[in-house]
Amino acid sequence: CSYHLQEAGATPEEELAFALANAIAVLDAVKAGGAITDADFPQLVGRISFFVNAGIRFVTELCKMRAFAELWDEITSERYGVKDPKMRRFRYGVQVNSLGLTEQQPENNVYRILIEMLAVVLSKNARARAVQLPAWNEALGLPRPWDQQWSIRLQQIMAFESDLLEYGDLFDGSAEVEAKVAALKADARAELARIDEMGGSVAAIPYMKRRLVESNAYRIAAIETGDKKVVGVNCFTEGEPSPFTGAADSFLSIDEDTEERQIASLNAWRDRRNGAQAKLALVELEAAAREGRNLMEPSIVCAHAGVTTGEWGQALREVYGEYRSPTGVAASKAQAGGDGLAALLGRVESLVAKHGLRPRILIGKPGLDGHSNGAEQIAVRARDAGFEVIYEGIRLTPEQIVRTAVEENPHVVGLSVLSGSHLALVTAVKTGLDAAGMGDTPVVVGGIIPPGDADILRAAGIVRIYTPKNFNMNAVMADILDLVEQRLPVPGAE
Repeated sequence: CSYHLQEAGATPEEELAFALANAIAVLDAVKAGGAITDADFPQLVGRISFFVNAGIRFVTELCKMRAFAELWDEITSERYGVKDPKMRRFRYGVQVNSLGLTEQQPENNVYRILIEMLAVVLSKNARARAVQLPAWNEALGLPRPWDQQWSIRLQQIMAFESDLLEYGDLFDGSAEVEAKVAALKADARAELARIDEMGGSVAAIPYMKRRLVESNAYRIAAIETGDKKVVGVNCFTEGEPSPFTGAADSFLSIDEDTEERQIASLNAWRDRRNGAQAKLALVELEAAAREGRNLMEPSIVCAHAGVTTGEWGQALREVYGEYRSPTGVAASKAQAGGDGLAALLGRVESLVAKHGLRPRILIGKPGLDGHSNGAEQIAVRARDAGFEVIYEGIRLTPEQIVRTAVEENPHVVGLSVLSGSHLALVTAVKTGLDAAGMGDTPVVVGGIIPPGDADILRAAGIVRIYTPKNFNMNAVMADILDLVEQRLPVPGAE
């Protein structure tokens, strides 16, 4: 999967190299395991598929896909000796970029989605096998069925009304395309060699994560300074009110009872199944894990016995523990933040001199939301501005965040939620802080938060709410620094 790499800020060269390095790590591990014979190994290679991202830079993205196909053919032929061209085919599906969707003038996202889809379907030699398109309003909230239908219709019009599928590759022989593909491949090969020297992609995870955080920081800094133009965000911001966003139901609102209904459904499922059979299946699964046996067969038995995915995962946690990935924040290099960052740093150092302490922010990501970009970039900018930053990564429970707050006693708690579950999760953290005697610690929240939900969160005691339209992170950090200064006592006062 390279989709999440671009969403995390990867350059095209990094997306190519990191995804291919991960695929190499999988194939190398399988080959070393000896479970697949040399005769069958090409069939395994032929079953590998990729899930890719397509961004707004049309020519670059089109060339990236041709580079992906050519590099994969090269790797599978030279590294693994696969002779059959069909088994070396780069098979991929794509979801076009969600990172570039804007809350400002969101109707413009329709054009962005179209351009991004064209990049992965126009070149037949590197055409996606499957396409997923986001909806125009995903920077506002969850898309409604109509919004999803609109995205599907774009694919159908392209497939059934246009003549795209009637011709060969339109870009074969293009000097511009060939030159760009060659440049991308050269840079990707250099990155692959660097990762290989580190011992492969597993050993290189801290390096790759740091590079992603740095690349995303460069992207955000370029938007802040205007070097990277985003229509409706930092240029061409004037315009008429959108008729699409005027209605209260312009996106899907989650029923507050959804969680309770799901829990009830889960409990009913457990009551109906054969509990003894499920327990035995889990015991066998854990035993297979401890003994290093193939987990597929006991997993299938678990499924037939009605074991839930949560129970299945917990059984494996008992054996393997739980992986906490590096955040990439501490090791990332400082990025240029312009005059605004210099002013922030000056304010922070003045505060340190006056009070003898450094402002401290705890950044938490509660729930199963895997989108870490916003939290990471706030953490990096806070660090570069002179804050002490406490950030432990994604998928934390509200209880874990509260426990860290009690231990670290931050001046501000910042929460990031992009999963649509902000009301339940943020409220749970705030309630936990209140119960722990930290009710006066200001809590700020960032994410995809509709205006109505923002009002509910403010009523619950959340002091600041930031959404994608707050792209100027220096301004966000200055606002947070105001909150810190308001909490600190005036020097000399009793």
